[in-house]
Amino acid sequence: MENFIESAWTDLEKLGVSEIATPSNLTLCDELGSVTEGVDFIQENAPEQLGVKQKLFRELDKTAPTSVIISSSTSGLIMSEMQENIENAERFVVGHPFNPPHLIPLVEVVGGELTAAEVVEWTIDFYNYIGKHAIKINKEVPGHLANRLQAALWREAVLAVQNDLASVEDVNAAVAQGPGLRWALMGPHMIMNLAGGKGGLEQMLSHFAPGIQGWWRTMTETPSMNQKLQKTLVDGVNKEAGKKTIDDLEKERDTRLIKLLRMLQETK
Repeated sequence: MENFIESAWTDLEKLGVSEIATPSNLTLCDELGSVTEGVDFIQENAPEQLGVKQKLFRELDKTAPTSVIISSSTSGLIMSEMQENIENAERFVVGHPFNPPHLIPLVEVVGGELTAAEVVEWTIDFYNYIGKHAIKINKEVPGHLANRLQAALWREAVLAVQNDLASVEDVNAAVAQGPGLRWALMGPHMIMNLAGGKGGLEQMLSHFAPGIQGWWRTMTETPSMNQKLQKTLVDGVNKEAGKKTIDDLEKERDTRLIKLLRMLQETK
């Protein structure tokens, strides 16, 4: 953990951190009771298993002062299910960051059926205050919002390999060297707005909506993730990675990500 903190802190300094921020402010604890002492906010990052989350929530609810808001990093579980049978369930909320969480700004905030509305709003304000970009998800669905968007795109990417439309490497290039570059700058709806030229989204829809609707009708197949397809995907990414290890790829990702984030900061 110490090695990760040291590496992550170096990256954070490249993006700019508060002058009073220092790794010495971080304390690693072995006991849950120690974690909940003297805090105003808790971000839990337990394994993505409902039973594990429920057990941890019950323990946190007993040990943390009732004024403490407890946010879950779950990438797809339903808060209403995780907060069942908890005395102070109103203070539990989803605050889902994206990997690598110390660099990616987005945090999805989702309340459960028992979560207080003011807790959701406070949590959004908190993440924005510390430099994140929090968005409010209005309904509970598996995977929240961003992961569902990712899953929808990856479904088509996997199908492209399964149906021999293109190689794994070329599917990656189709996103990374094309629409992915635009999506890094603006979301899909705004990019489509620009696709309409001076007439904006209205112009774009009048020209392309029928055709796109037709494409959507063909997007009904779900990949069969059998062993053959899994091997094809694994072999494909290994071929593209070449001699690069996972550590090499993570370093390459983070280096490019930091440069992209700095550019986005400078061009706001």
